[in-house]
Amino acid sequence: MTAVAFPLRIGPLTVANPVLLAPMSGVTDQPFRRLVKRFGAGLVFSEMIASAQMIRAHADTLRMSTACGDEHPMAVQLAGNEPEVMAEAARMNVDRGAALIDINMGCPVKKVVKGYAGSALMRDEALAGRIMAAVRKAVDPAVPVTVKMRLGWDHDCLNAPRLARIAQEEGLAMVTVHGRTRNQMYKGSADWGAIRATVEAVSIPVIGNGDVESLDDAAGLMTASGAAGVMIGRGCQGRPWFLGQVAHFLATGQRRPDPPLAEQRAVLLEHLDALLDHYGGYKGIRVARKHIAWYTTGLPGGNAFRERVNVLEDADAVRAEIDALYDTAARAKAAA
Repeated sequence: MTAVAFPLRIGPLTVANPVLLAPMSGVTDQPFRRLVKRFGAGLVFSEMIASAQMIRAHADTLRMSTACGDEHPMAVQLAGNEPEVMAEAARMNVDRGAALIDINMGCPVKKVVKGYAGSALMRDEALAGRIMAAVRKAVDPAVPVTVKMRLGWDHDCLNAPRLARIAQEEGLAMVTVHGRTRNQMYKGSADWGAIRATVEAVSIPVIGNGDVESLDDAAGLMTASGAAGVMIGRGCQGRPWFLGQVAHFLATGQRRPDPPLAEQRAVLLEHLDALLDHYGGYKGIRVARKHIAWYTTGLPGGNAFRERVNVLEDADAVRAEIDALYDTAARAKAAA
């Protein structure tokens, strides 16, 4: 396994370890970030925030970017294609407590790309450079600016190394590369080895991302890419403790087991309550449904449980179903 530097230095910012929570729309809200941070992630990222909506002070957007002390340092990821608008959004988020600003040049979703944002910026290196320069100039030098991208638009244009060099020249402090092209979306497997070209192109830290769902995956990405750290997204859905396990493994080579079922239940119930507080009862229940499904995947009776929970409106009824499911799972484990 490649030696890993602890802590990770991102320009003037030092984080405890090089295991980062990926920005995920509809997932990395404050309740989830706080849990992941508490379990040992080095740095947590907000959901992707549309810069124009941030400036218009859209209520949902402001909620997405709200930081709290429990998750410090917290990074905000911005999307957009207008340098001046993204610069203003960056200033607003730093004023609201962001410790790092990340520029999204990797989102492959059609509606984002259609607006010439996300990974579409990889097709216009001049505009990408102007955005990076504007955002870097807009915020205090003590706040690092970073960028997340893919290997390229397609396999005919793997320009992540070139864009990373532009990022470094414009004063950015870190680059994250997802090991797929935009045209791959999330199909196939992430090519961790292809990230190495970007690692070798710059002197700032490069973080590898894509398909890390186990401790061995994390080590494999680090070895294949030579990256300074790993960013994890879908692999921690329903497992907010996973990034802490990865950090421990990279530091010591020791495998920390999943929490016992009783603790997993407690974490899920805590997460549910936090979502209800954050969004209110009506929306909180609905946002919670996907998280409940992820937490309970693989538990006996889980399929029927999820069918019942997904139509419940009352939080106490949801809690009762969760308790019953975990009680059944505990009895099955004890009997095994």
